[in-house]
Amino acid sequence: MNPAEAKAIADMFLNGLESEFATTKKVLAAVPESQLDFKLGEKGRTARELAWHLAASEVWFANGAANADYNNPETPMPPQATVADIVAYYEKEVPGLLAKIRSLPGEQLAKETPFFGIMNLPNVMYLGFMTNHSVHHRGQLSTYLRAMNAHVPSIYGGSADEPFEMPATA
Repeated sequence: MNPAEAKAIADMFLNGLESEFATTKKVLAAVPESQLDFKLGEKGRTARELAWHLAASEVWFANGAANADYNNPETPMPPQATVADIVAYYEKEVPGLLAKIRSLPGEQLAKETPFFGIMNLPNVMYLGFMTNHSVHHRGQLSTYLRAMNAHVPSIYGGSADEPFEMPATA
């Protein structure tokens, strides 16, 4: 992959990630504080753990892409993190990292980058993994919300709690 191709692919992924940011933030913020210890099944994570993982893994992936290095651990969850703590962390970290990735030269985005010894792809390709991983865990968290009888935000269309609204046009 050449640098111009990597830059074009990055722009496409980043446009999607920036669009998804608001939706993910809505889902994180919808977790009722009183239900943070809720979990589905014995093997499931608590809502607190799942919400933190959703936020922290986006930060982890974005840091990895920004630095072409996926060897650093995910930020550990603070003890007894609140919904406000999780949302604040997500709002503070993700936009700046996405902007940093957007400013990277095509050469760094095209750089072959190892990922856990499993694969060695151009760095930009891991932004697709970031998107898929986030959508997966956001879907899990929205399922938790429904099981808690909490408000489920509109994600890719309306929910029983929040009807789909067409975006305003200019």
